[in-house]
Amino acid sequence: MGKSFLDNKLQGEMETGNKLFIPYVMAGDGGIESLISTLKMLEDAGATAIEVGIPFSDPVADGPIIQQAGKRALEKGTSLQNVFNLLKKRRAEIGIPILFMTYVNPVYQYGVERFFQDCAVAGVDGVIIPDLPLEHHDLVKQPANENEIAIIQLATLTSPIERIRKLASVTEGFLYAVTINGITGTREGFEDTVSDHLTRLKENSPVPVLAGFGISTPEHVKKMSASCDGVVVGSKIIELIQLGKLNAIKELIDATKSSALHS
Repeated sequence: MGKSFLDNKLQGEMETGNKLFIPYVMAGDGGIESLISTLKMLEDAGATAIEVGIPFSDPVADGPIIQQAGKRALEKGTSLQNVFNLLKKRRAEIGIPILFMTYVNPVYQYGVERFFQDCAVAGVDGVIIPDLPLEHHDLVKQPANENEIAIIQLATLTSPIERIRKLASVTEGFLYAVTINGITGTREGFEDTVSDHLTRLKENSPVPVLAGFGISTPEHVKKMSASCDGVVVGSKIIELIQLGKLNAIKELIDATKSSALHS
């Protein structure tokens, strides 16, 4: 597990002609004990890797659906510690990379070094920290490297080209392209500039570029994937899990398969 497992998985999937699909789930939404079965379901549906949100009381980048999921998880008593405990016991049941999406505060509270050590023991392959600016990357760089955990950077629509190049030079695993100005959530459509933004990131990134925030239909998935290497889908996945619409999740993931892209 770790950085190289993530890189190999993403690379291997791209070599088959498919685009990458990373669904997001909130740990502890529905109770911590449901997490493994949810991860297995997403793996079986064809996910490339899975982003697992750590519930936090002040989720600045999250829209209402993910905020509500975090609230439900916190009400069930979910903590970073019990997510680690569960994965330490049962990570081997999942055959694809697992990424954590968390904020700086929980990592600090837990202890930065201890956090990355436990990520390694629990089989977490990468971490996304949306409120950790590039300027403070050094706070996590060494412990992440020592434990072979990828730190994934986000590039926004407003990032100037110099910043994009900097982000692309330090990101690991993939570069997370934010496709809207604002918080996560489902959207009807996207600004016309998004495909240019994705193309610019692709031209400057040595690693795959994945588009995320607001993607909620198979059409969105195909449209975004046309300009980059795949997508991250959060709010819609949470909504569909809540509704028990697993076929609709499969349809979103299938939209990244080469057969769908060429049809």
